[in-house]
Amino acid sequence: MTRDVAPRHGQLKPALVESVFFPALQGSKGKMSASDPNSAIFVTDTPKAIAKKVNKYAFSGGRATVEEHRRLGGCLETDVSYQWLRFFLEDDAELARLGAAYASGEMLSGEMKAALIACLTEVVQRHQSARAAVTDEVLERFMRPRAPPVGGLWRQTSS
Repeated sequence: MTRDVAPRHGQLKPALVESVFFPALQGSKGKMSASDPNSAIFVTDTPKAIAKKVNKYAFSGGRATVEEHRRLGGCLETDVSYQWLRFFLEDDAELARLGAAYASGEMLSGEMKAALIACLTEVVQRHQSARAAVTDEVLERFMRPRAPPVGGLWRQTSS
């Protein structure tokens, strides 16, 4: 669709559009769905609900036993908590540290889930605070029709 719309706005067609999706809580074989409230974290979830969903439903890349996990390490490719942290954790150094600790067996699945819970709780609470601050005036200003961009710049409209 981007390749179709770009020329209409005076832009070049992109050569490549890459999309990466993160998995449902149950893993890459499942899908997120509003009809299954346990398949995703919603922006309306409470911190308690986030913790419950992640702890109960997030597919783990850990091993069958703690001893085996400590010896072989966790699988980052299948661990949903790590996959989600790749999207939501803003500190790349911390993500690398968590990944290395988990893959080496130093960190267990529960600890990786705890890191995701802390990260998601912060993101969701930030969103909920911002959403609560939206007034009718802010909404009206945002929804006001504006002129389309010309040459990549927005034309000013009178208020």
